[in-house]
Amino acid sequence: MSSTILIIDDDQKLNKLLTEFLGDFGFNTLTATHPQDGLKKLKHKSPDLVILDVMLPGMDGFEVCKTIRQNSSVPIIMLTARGELMDRVVGLELGADDYLPKPFEPEEMVARVHALLRRAVAAPVSPAATDTSAIQLDEDAMEVTIHGKTLDLRPLEFKLLQVLMKKPGKVRSREYLLDHVWGINSFVELRTVDVTVKRLRKALESCGFSDAIKTVRGAGYRYSESGKSHS
Repeated sequence: MSSTILIIDDDQKLNKLLTEFLGDFGFNTLTATHPQDGLKKLKHKSPDLVILDVMLPGMDGFEVCKTIRQNSSVPIIMLTARGELMDRVVGLELGADDYLPKPFEPEEMVARVHALLRRAVAAPVSPAATDTSAIQLDEDAMEVTIHGKTLDLRPLEFKLLQVLMKKPGKVRSREYLLDHVWGINSFVELRTVDVTVKRLRKALESCGFSDAIKTVRGAGYRYSESGKSHS
């Protein structure tokens, strides 16, 4: 079954271009030139991925991204103005999965769409060492449970936790995590690893399981079994 892409951008020419180009690669597309219309289509059509522009009328892309993340883990690619690094950082921190600065080549957009959709359904790493007495990972359902409470993790956050828990105490560099979570041929930057770790930590802390992911300055991150739950 073909994946459906929702494009939320007030540039009708760009919407048409992407619709035609994505259609050539077998994708179905939905378009919206206004944020509220885009949110309605997201709710009623359940697309597999969202392409979201930062500059939108009435409600900017950051607020739309934040609204989407309240109820959905659908992959999001944000479109930003070229050179606007802060836009990219803010978008990632609000829950976007990737970004693409304008102007861009349609071929690169298609490559990023393919990459994100692969990550969303990627086979999990070996389940043998991904459970502890406090944290249980259900690889088939892609769910994490702590003391009976299920965390609402997105696919990238789930896979990041899997990779770190596979070797407790072992430091994993940002480059290693980028290759094993996002994929060797990923287009994202190292900063994305930091943002995803931040979101994962916040989710773990919501269940009282703090300090499970340690930062090793200048080296990367490691999973610590001493990061005990306070529940």
